[in-house]
Amino acid sequence: MKRASSDHWLARYLLIGIVFAFVFFFLIFPVCVVVIEALRGGLALYWSALTAPHSLSAIRLTLLVAVAVVPLNTAFGICAAWAVTHFKFRGKALLVSLIEIPLWVSPVIGGLIFALLFGQQGFFGPWLDAHGIQIMFAYPAIVLATAFVTFPFVARGLIPLMQSQGSAEEEAALTLGANGWQLFWRVTFPKIKWGILYGMILCNARAMGEFGAVSVVAGSVDDRITMPLQIEQYFLNFGLREAFALASLLLLLSAVTLAVKIALEWRRLAPNIVRPH
Repeated sequence: MKRASSDHWLARYLLIGIVFAFVFFFLIFPVCVVVIEALRGGLALYWSALTAPHSLSAIRLTLLVAVAVVPLNTAFGICAAWAVTHFKFRGKALLVSLIEIPLWVSPVIGGLIFALLFGQQGFFGPWLDAHGIQIMFAYPAIVLATAFVTFPFVARGLIPLMQSQGSAEEEAALTLGANGWQLFWRVTFPKIKWGILYGMILCNARAMGEFGAVSVVAGSVDDRITMPLQIEQYFLNFGLREAFALASLLLLLSAVTLAVKIALEWRRLAPNIVRPH
């Protein structure tokens, strides 16, 4: 029987060429353009663009949002994965579907949900305004919107991983007298730690690059917007040098995230590689 990899050489190289062409024109070429434009004026101008007040404010807010969102979604993802894989209850399939809702809908809809809840004309708006609590167009709304669009990543990574591993070791630990805390840290966590880190990396990357939901709840106040929104503000106001500089920094953060992801995958797969004697 012919192997799938033994197709005609022309078809094989044609498909490989198409893939490389797409990667070049839709990934490598745009990235190179951003880096070249950011460094066109030299390192001095590049550094001055990154250290401009609005740029520093956007960088600081983006990092603060990521620091808040990633631990929240990690805790939620672990709890959700544990509930789905270790308990039997009605509505389990519905719960898994609800977790994936942010992946199905536009991020703008997520922002509108919080605007309808916490805006001045929203459900909680009058009460919040009467008590001097500001959610919309402030840090809490940005965190909520970002958490909404990123909370499936850790859970979606852990649920299939924990399902494939089964619960035999946990059941054995319970018969030996382990409590819930010992069960998680000594039995479950060592098996899922790479999945947790992988989900955290994806969550962090999406949190730093989120635009749609944050644009609805953050408004356009310069000291209350994240890096993607500040890039848009620079671009609309013809601050191309600052826009490309900030975009290149966002690309650098994404590259670091990708490098950490590859390193974790290599670390996870390394023990399974059989070395020749």
